[in-house]
Amino acid sequence: MPKQVKSDVKPRGRMTAYAFFVQICREEHKKKHPDEHVVFAEFSKKCAERWKSMSDKEKKRFHELADKDKQRYETEMKDYTPSENDKRRGKKRKMKDPNAPKRPLTAFFLFSNVERSKVKEINPEYTAGDTSKELGRRWSEADPSVKSKYQELADKDKARYDREMSEYKLKGKFTSAAQRAKEEEEAELDDDEEEEDDVE
Repeated sequence: MPKQVKSDVKPRGRMTAYAFFVQICREEHKKKHPDEHVVFAEFSKKCAERWKSMSDKEKKRFHELADKDKQRYETEMKDYTPSENDKRRGKKRKMKDPNAPKRPLTAFFLFSNVERSKVKEINPEYTAGDTSKELGRRWSEADPSVKSKYQELADKDKARYDREMSEYKLKGKFTSAAQRAKEEEEAELDDDEEEEDDVE
């Protein structure tokens, strides 16, 4: 029997029963209304309401699809060998200085922080990946005035970060200079002690 070749292509993440339900709803809607523009936020809300009202019997086929996909994912993961890039990504990063300024948030991240709870409320079954996709769609469909508001907040946060970073770097230079002076002083003391030992 030939040996199975391991793959370095990471398997697609597994889907939940609810994700299958939304996918099928979307496909059915496209067939019925091919030319209609779908506002994903409204569509998701309707899907969530429909899902909540469904019986366990009606949900069964979606859970079966999810179980099948879980098996597919687990099988593919057994045959998966992480590439060098994945291994590098998986390595632990250096400890960050807790006193360093907090990085600035982008307009999209600020928007996501506000919208995330709304998305989870409407779509309780969503995985982290589903939530991220929905936030991305909401952002792309957001009114320019909404985007502008968050961009202003992001610009303010960037200015805050630049200011704090300048202070942090300046403080670091002073600390380094003081540290060097202390080390030089200690080295001189050691030399003096060695000279005294030689005299004895």
